[in-house]
Amino acid sequence: MQLKLPAVPADETMQLRVLDPGVLDSPTEQPKSGKRGRRKAPRPSVPARFAAVVGSRLAPFAPFVRRMRPRYPRPGRADWRRWVPSWRQSLGAAGLTVGISTMLLTVAYATTEIPNDLNTFATQQDNVYFWSDGTPMARTGWVRRQAMPLKDVPEDVRWAVLAAENASFYSDPGISVSGITRALVRTVGDGDTQGGSTITQQYVKNVYLSQDRSLSRKFDEAMIALKLDNKMSKDKILEAYLNTSWFGRGTYGIQRAAQAYYGKDVNELNVSEAAVLASLLKGAGLYDPSLSKANRERAVERWEWTLDRMVAIGKLSKAERATYTKFPEPIEQSNQYDTGKQSDYLVVLASQYAKKAANLTDQEFDRGGYQIYTTFDKDRQSELTDAVTKAREQVEKDKPKKAKTAHFGASSVAADGRILAVYGGPDHRKQGYNESNATTVPSGSAFLPFVYAAGLEHGVVKERGGEATPVTPETVYDGNDAVPVTTPEGPYWDRDGDQVYAHNDGEKSWGPITLHDALAGSVNTPFMQLGMDTGLDKVRDTAEAAGLLSSSFGAQVPALSVGSATPSAIRMASGYSTFAALGKHTEPYSVRKVTHNGSKAALNTPKPKRAVGADVAAEVTSALTDAFRADHPVSPGAASFEAAGKGGTTQDDKAAWYVGTAKDVSTAVVVYRIDLTESLEPLPLDGIAGTPNSGVPYDIWSSAMSVG
Repeated sequence: MQLKLPAVPADETMQLRVLDPGVLDSPTEQPKSGKRGRRKAPRPSVPARFAAVVGSRLAPFAPFVRRMRPRYPRPGRADWRRWVPSWRQSLGAAGLTVGISTMLLTVAYATTEIPNDLNTFATQQDNVYFWSDGTPMARTGWVRRQAMPLKDVPEDVRWAVLAAENASFYSDPGISVSGITRALVRTVGDGDTQGGSTITQQYVKNVYLSQDRSLSRKFDEAMIALKLDNKMSKDKILEAYLNTSWFGRGTYGIQRAAQAYYGKDVNELNVSEAAVLASLLKGAGLYDPSLSKANRERAVERWEWTLDRMVAIGKLSKAERATYTKFPEPIEQSNQYDTGKQSDYLVVLASQYAKKAANLTDQEFDRGGYQIYTTFDKDRQSELTDAVTKAREQVEKDKPKKAKTAHFGASSVAADGRILAVYGGPDHRKQGYNESNATTVPSGSAFLPFVYAAGLEHGVVKERGGEATPVTPETVYDGNDAVPVTTPEGPYWDRDGDQVYAHNDGEKSWGPITLHDALAGSVNTPFMQLGMDTGLDKVRDTAEAAGLLSSSFGAQVPALSVGSATPSAIRMASGYSTFAALGKHTEPYSVRKVTHNGSKAALNTPKPKRAVGADVAAEVTSALTDAFRADHPVSPGAASFEAAGKGGTTQDDKAAWYVGTAKDVSTAVVVYRIDLTESLEPLPLDGIAGTPNSGVPYDIWSSAMSVG
């Protein structure tokens, strides 16, 4: 039986194929299961899903949003009112603006970081040097700034600054919205930006940012100030601000300002003076009263306003305010802190010693902030400088040609090791070479006391391997000229095979002479032999223990006993001071205290050590006293028996010395000639120094010792 299917139009057949996704187009495509397959609808994108969720949440607000949507021109209104938004639209726009602004400020605050690196110039300080009496001597460094802990700044001084600059400092969040607004207006215009910042903002500008007036800089300043206010205590911010602010006269920080304007430390300021310094923060160029009459008028007005403001905020009583009726005039600008000429030599010595004694690196020291209290005596330094200057001028007048190569080294050292004065040269800026610290010329017969001390301390050995026998001041030696130098084995021969002979100045013969009288008369030959009998190693050890440096000694030959060593004037004065200290030596030092921003630094101050016995030192001093009396019988020092010293001559007339002690202070003076443009080889003096015991070295010595 044949079935007949109803005919289907062609277009309906195509429609079935499209609507039925289960029909396979190819006989080879079979479903994985026996069931009819279905295609899944594609998954909506992430943005579409997010929009659907948000849309469903905001659907209740749709009518309100539609009403807020501006329709311009507004229907139902006429004239200009058609273009005015409704109150709902205005309120919505304002809320949106506040919301976006808050969000942007929150993001800006969260992303703002306080810079790790401070403005180096804003924190750099100078180093200040003081005389032994505590008065300022010199300063070094590019910036005049000395940081002071807040605890050392009196409260009256702090509140004078706060009253003038930011009375609400301890309660504000670090910024002033009204102040920022005013500053922004001035920045956009042509006005200045002063007065629109809190102390926190001013500090941020000083140490973190540049000084430009751009809007971006002002915004950065506010953000960093807010964050800094949350991270630092108010006291720390105030301390930092006081130490980094510009006060004029080349000074930064209130400590240096107090010194520059009133010649005192900040802890010595009164309220009236502090009010003047506070006014300078508004602009030192406009308020330093010494610059002009107009400046003074502004300063007086600002000073009065600041004091009145302190009363208004409850930080100054009306009764005390009434006592400040006279403007406290600042001192005139001075160069008392500047180095130059002689003070440069002192600064170099003190800075070298301070770094070594306080264990400071060059980098640490150069950052500044150190107060170096030296041992230099202002009066002695002045007297020594004047004496050498006078001697120089006389030599230049008498022998101008030879004076060009003349050098005058001099130093005074106390028995306890303090370096009291040095003369380094005519001007350190023209000649960096320090004449008082140079080790270029021999000590000559000024070295004899060390040989005498070694003999008294250790005795002498006349036979090789024999026992040492004592030596006394009355021990007799041959004082004749051209005496052969001997050893236990016989005559001493030099490396050229020549026998060595000892000679006196002027080839004078004295015959048999005691060691005491030989030193008093500066007779060389007994001490050249005494050195051999004692042992040149012991002579050298004794001299080093007394203060001479090992680097100043050359070959260990008989000439060592008559001054072949080349000590500096500082070291010779130090060596003689050991005898004045009864045989105890203290290494010479130039710094007694170092502080850093007011805090005391650890300092390795030298301690006295026994160099020779007290009886030995006393005998050396006795012989030197007789030497001084013999050469200067009419001297006041000789009459009081307080002066002990002797002159020193050298072979080939290469140097002239005078070294002596009075009242526990030893001074050494040396005159020599060296052409620094040629070499460091000493030249003959050719008479420019005069005689050993009454010439130029003694004249300088006696003037220097007249102080105290």
